[in-house]
Amino acid sequence: MTRDAARRAVAEYWLGRADAALLSAASELAARRFDFAANRAYYAAFYAASAVLLSADLKFAKHSGVRGAVHRDLVKPGLLDIAWGKAYDRLFEARQAADYLELFELEQAHATELVDIARGFVDNMRRLFAAAVE
Repeated sequence: MTRDAARRAVAEYWLGRADAALLSAASELAARRFDFAANRAYYAAFYAASAVLLSADLKFAKHSGVRGAVHRDLVKPGLLDIAWGKAYDRLFEARQAADYLELFELEQAHATELVDIARGFVDNMRRLFAAAVE
């Protein structure tokens, strides 16, 4: 397997993880575990962004690296609308709050909105991925 083929296979793996995280987020919403839904929504976006960035031979060890690259390598050159960069930031910040703030409780409407945002973000990442591998 060539290096490009291996990189594409790993990127496709991360896109599959994004889909699984979206399913998990929907399940958490249905179970009324809104903090966990926010976590899974963020990870769907994170995995999808990681896939697209990897397809451009960019790999990061930290969440902050992926977040910065979304803005630097996708939004700034015009590959991704700035609104989706801001959406990624919202998902990141909501996950941080849901996972680490004591006594923090996410409301159903907010969690539902975050899952919807993640779906849209993943759809945009799929579009970018498809364009990158053509």
